[in-house]
Amino acid sequence: MFGPGLVTGAADDDPSGIATYSQGGAQFGYAMSWTMFLTTPFMIAIQMVTARIGAVTGKGLAANLGKALPAAALYLLVGLLLIANTINIAADIAAMGDALRLVAGGPALVYVALFGIGCLAAQILVPFHRYSQYLKILTLALFAYVAAAFSVHVAWDQVVVATFIPRLSWDRDLTLMLVAIFGTTISPYMFFWQASHEGEDRSLRSNADASAASLTRKRLALRDASRIRFDTVTGMIYSNLIGFFIIVTTGATLHAHGITQIDTAEQAAEALRPLAGPLAFFLFSIGIIGTGLLAVPVLAGSAAYAVAESFGWRGSLELPARSAPGFYLIVAAATITGLVAALTPLNPIRMLFWSAVVNGVVAVPLMAGMMIVVANRKIMGAFAASRLLMIGGWAATALMSVVVAAMLLTSFSG
Repeated sequence: MFGPGLVTGAADDDPSGIATYSQGGAQFGYAMSWTMFLTTPFMIAIQMVTARIGAVTGKGLAANLGKALPAAALYLLVGLLLIANTINIAADIAAMGDALRLVAGGPALVYVALFGIGCLAAQILVPFHRYSQYLKILTLALFAYVAAAFSVHVAWDQVVVATFIPRLSWDRDLTLMLVAIFGTTISPYMFFWQASHEGEDRSLRSNADASAASLTRKRLALRDASRIRFDTVTGMIYSNLIGFFIIVTTGATLHAHGITQIDTAEQAAEALRPLAGPLAFFLFSIGIIGTGLLAVPVLAGSAAYAVAESFGWRGSLELPARSAPGFYLIVAAATITGLVAALTPLNPIRMLFWSAVVNGVVAVPLMAGMMIVVANRKIMGAFAASRLLMIGGWAATALMSVVVAAMLLTSFSG
């Protein structure tokens, strides 16, 4: 029952996401906790849309968006996705190296190199049907943040009030944080990854059962639709609960002690050590490493799927590298470029917050394109989105549009 939805949701809580949630908790305390509950139904709706597109068509999101968007628009969006993903890969690899240094000591740069090379080798050498099982196991690393929240003193009465009675103000910093959180929770690479992952799962089932190909649509209606719904709902709720506990933990410790600026996830972990004790520090650090190992392949893979589908290249993590050279070239380029950036003084980690903002901006046209595709009966056949799913998907698109517009207005107004 667990698959693409769980992995996609867990990968959303990568070290860059942890940094964003930690900054939200440090800067505003518990005041950002409500965002995790507000975004959950919208995440579920939009990820159900992308999952349905992949499962029904057997193709990734870029291949389907090419039928609904002008080629130039698709190339622009995929190019921005590739840039944002590469920056995130750099930040995640660097965060893993620094987190391991904090826990075990030793040279962070060596750990960075090992993590980068290891992630790339695993994607190239391990078949996807086996690799996806490892990704599912890595989702357990996120429980470290639940444990971290219960290892420190939290004013739960204040958390409940902040969660269910949010206080909003027309403030530039607050608006930017909202956009960053929305850009982290509703992120473009999640759209591409889950659609392609569902397509991979469909291909694997068809290869395992000669009759599966002819029964795909019937099975989708009778069995796979329930599996996709359960998997996606569980994955998105899991993702946002972890974000909630990160905000609560950092709000109860960093914000309560006057630490209001956190640039990276490992800075949050290091700041926790004197304030919350070694257990919270250890759990936070281990979580960074586990989520990074989960997220780097998802970031590189989603970029490769998007580029390959845009240009009509053959591409799949199930194929050996010699059968899909262009696809694996993108995987390698994104990972190696991210690794090199993580090893240089350029310090791309400081761009994490703004890359999250860029993701929020890019997500809007992507989400609109997805809604056009999922409503198109020529593409989706009898499995075009229901009225309820269309309402949820367009509501998520509208919400992201409003948040991005508010960010732009506050930025131009000074």
